[in-house]
Amino acid sequence: MFITSYNNKGLNDVLMVQLSKCAIDNQKAERKGNVTKIVSIDQGETVGFNFFELSELFSIDTNGPVTLSNEQVSVLNKQIKQNGWEDELVADISPKFVVGYVKECVPMEDSDHLNITQTEVDNGEVVQIVCGASNIEQGQKVVVAKPGAIMPDGLVIWPGELRGTKSSGMICSAKELGLEQTSKGILVLEDTEETGRTFELTK
Repeated sequence: MFITSYNNKGLNDVLMVQLSKCAIDNQKAERKGNVTKIVSIDQGETVGFNFFELSELFSIDTNGPVTLSNEQVSVLNKQIKQNGWEDELVADISPKFVVGYVKECVPMEDSDHLNITQTEVDNGEVVQIVCGASNIEQGQKVVVAKPGAIMPDGLVIWPGELRGTKSSGMICSAKELGLEQTSKGILVLEDTEETGRTFELTK
């Protein structure tokens, strides 16, 4: 999994690829040609790449989060290898915002507001998501931001833990999706919504 964003206005033709969360003060960078590799200082793991002068490789016609094709990822991997690094990016073109179905919802022990859900997303996959919304219930159709999603406010969704419980994604409210919030809590969709379909964010 990696997060990709492009900003030709503010960053002048730079594609940023983020592989994992890492505090800025725990990063070191090495630049070769038009590629910078970013590594965590304590673990020595690659946490990202910056590709400068991207338009010399291929064009992207939008600013902000982007989904790269298999062909575009292959071009980036060629650049990485040409600079002597062994890292390889793996393309992921699956949707990051989908209609989910809450198959199970149980209160988390030692919490007065958190619930642990088993939520079906796309391709029949069931993931565990911890949700703190007061209106979350079993049997609902909801919007799930999967790991790798970038929210309208710029928040990146990573796999994580809440109180030691693994959580893979986020069940979203209308406000978090940039939509008009008409009620508190998560956005509950109509029962007729198809589980797993891509949920398109408004631009």
